[in-house]
Amino acid sequence: MDIQGNRGPKRSIVSDLARLGVQNDPAITAEVERLLTLRTRDIRFRGEINRLYQARIWPQTAKIIRAWMIWVAFLGVVTLALNILLLPPAISTTMIMPNAIIPPIAIAVALIWQRPRPPWLQGGFLIAGMFFILLAVALAGINAGGEFYERSLNIMLFVAVTAIIIFGIPLSWTVTIAALALSLYLVLQLANPALDVGSAVAATLFFASGIFATVVARRNMTLLAQKTFLFGLRDRRRVAELADVNDQLERLARIDPLTGLANRRWMEETLSHLWGDGRKRHDRIAMLMCDIDEFKKLNDDFGHAEGDRCLVEVASIIQDNVRSNCDHVARYGGEEFLVLLPGMSEQEAVFVAERIRESVEAAALPNPTSRVSRFITVSIGVAVLGPAGEALSSEQLQRNADAALYQAKESGRNRVVTHPPVPPKIRSALTG
Repeated sequence: MDIQGNRGPKRSIVSDLARLGVQNDPAITAEVERLLTLRTRDIRFRGEINRLYQARIWPQTAKIIRAWMIWVAFLGVVTLALNILLLPPAISTTMIMPNAIIPPIAIAVALIWQRPRPPWLQGGFLIAGMFFILLAVALAGINAGGEFYERSLNIMLFVAVTAIIIFGIPLSWTVTIAALALSLYLVLQLANPALDVGSAVAATLFFASGIFATVVARRNMTLLAQKTFLFGLRDRRRVAELADVNDQLERLARIDPLTGLANRRWMEETLSHLWGDGRKRHDRIAMLMCDIDEFKKLNDDFGHAEGDRCLVEVASIIQDNVRSNCDHVARYGGEEFLVLLPGMSEQEAVFVAERIRESVEAAALPNPTSRVSRFITVSIGVAVLGPAGEALSSEQLQRNADAALYQAKESGRNRVVTHPPVPPKIRSALTG
């Protein structure tokens, strides 16, 4: 019998940890704790931790990259149209080809990042796509010449910087994109007829310092995100551990520690649930109140250790003689057990009670000072709420079973006695 049958589903936080695969992995737990002892700038993700981190951030990273590429494609089309409309044909014509290749390249990269693929594939496409987009932006101005030459190179660096800032990608990818942008800038500036070599190098170094600072800022953002991820893993694990402890404490609070059966508190909760849940009705419900005969004499004459052994044996016998999937057994008092039998008629309940009584007697557990028998016996009171019965509360049904138990003891013990049938009236079995 599962004494937590009325509990809700497992906490979502534990499910999250299970999906991440870290709930019970001591190696990952140890690595998280080790990384959190380091300074933020010294954190390095490797192996399984890195895989978990990438799996966690991939959806957001992919969404940002796709959105950026779509906007680049859109702006490429708009820029091409504006150049045709606003610039002299001799200039706009030279810009058509470079601007025309930007949208398909950006869309291709966005499609590659539509779903998870091997990192080498997505990283390669992203870096190659960025290179050709930057090259196309630069060539559009270079082909036009004049003032457009320098302007297009500055725009190219601006495009690269925006990508570096917002793309939450591995540092090696970020550095590669930055290096490609600066290399293009230097090569194209060296080819600029309006600049000498010294000016081209100086301009490149100036922009390199800005891009370097941007890469460092991006790296710091990544480190902070990684540290937040580590804190999240540790906190979720601790919450899951606390939830497990609370579950264990709650289970212990519902179990009799000696017999392993449910205790009185749990049985009362179960009764309240059965009577209060209008969706869960039974045509019949039976209750057995079982009491070990002459138990006090056994305790007094042979000590509590023998008494405890007797309680454990009787509890096991009762549990073995009921249905494990729907019946409920609880230790209700010192030597008293309550058995709830949903869906049983009086005849069926008496049969179960007699089987329990006979099984206890057949176990031949010694009780030499008993006036009933040389062995342990039980008396059982049976009360049944039948389909023709009046509305009864759970408390009334217990009183009926207890009254039947009292009659069993008064009439000689080691027997089963039923409570008189309930007078027929309009029945409402479990809502009384």
